[in-house]
Amino acid sequence: MPRGLFITIEGLDGSGKTTQIRRLAAWLRDFAPHGDPIVTRQPGGTPTGDRIRALVLDSRSTGLAPMAEMALMFADRVQAIAEVIQPALTEGKIVLCDRFTDSTEAYQGGGRQLGSAPVLELHRLVCSNLQPDLTLLLLPSLESSLERARRRNQRDIAKTGHDENRFEQEKDAFYSRVYQKYREIAAREPARVVLIEGDLSIEDVHEKIVEAVARRLPVQRSV
Repeated sequence: MPRGLFITIEGLDGSGKTTQIRRLAAWLRDFAPHGDPIVTRQPGGTPTGDRIRALVLDSRSTGLAPMAEMALMFADRVQAIAEVIQPALTEGKIVLCDRFTDSTEAYQGGGRQLGSAPVLELHRLVCSNLQPDLTLLLLPSLESSLERARRRNQRDIAKTGHDENRFEQEKDAFYSRVYQKYREIAAREPARVVLIEGDLSIEDVHEKIVEAVARRLPVQRSV
């Protein structure tokens, strides 16, 4: 059976990832002859991962050391690979994942200033160096992303009581480092990463995503 296709969507909180992954999944169901895609997210996507997500994103989780934060992200990722991603790929399915190791490199490597090297080495050791076939990197302006993310999280707290606001409390300098690290990743891996930047409309971003994904659909490797 041919191996499935592993697609990740990356970007700052507030970049529109959730909307675009939902639209891409719907497009794949309607127009691509590959069956329903598997949609997951990190952190989260498994029972263990959801517990890790609740810990690392809750603003009450103060004093978490950067290395501990990175280790928790990878613990979530290893479980997701074993429980969701690798089984789906083995079955020939398309996997859409909201965040993967690029997020750890950007947020912990860049934002927390741990550097790229420990992130990439840990990925090699514990994730068997599993790489996405395609990464869609959404980079609207830093200012608009942060404004949307902070507004959305305050709205979600008021509506659901769930607090995932820990990262949004970081200063703008943190997010500037995250933003620049994402750009470094895109420049380093142009064959994998499709950069979609600027304050585009939802429809314009979707069209660019569909164009990028459609080019990859025929390319599926054997297990």
